[in-house]
Amino acid sequence: MLVDTGNGVRGFEVVASRSGRRVEVTTSRNMIEVAEVTRTGQPVRSARFLAARVVAIVEYPAADGGPRGRGSGSGPDGGPSA
Repeated sequence: MLVDTGNGVRGFEVVASRSGRRVEVTTSRNMIEVAEVTRTGQPVRSARFLAARVVAIVEYPAADGGPRGRGSGSGPDGGPSA
């Protein structure tokens, strides 16, 4: 999540740190909440931001179990890098 802090844009990262957990994004009129939750829906940790300050929310797909994942050195289009 990229947020305008007044002195520039700062990135905050919420990840599903263990197997079976997921990240949920909830939006309301003036607040955006990103939470890591367990299989049963219990929140483990969360981050809340004013919607007016949020510049972008970047979501990555779950790893498919294959050898290539995030940061594997592939190009921006998913193909091999040049």
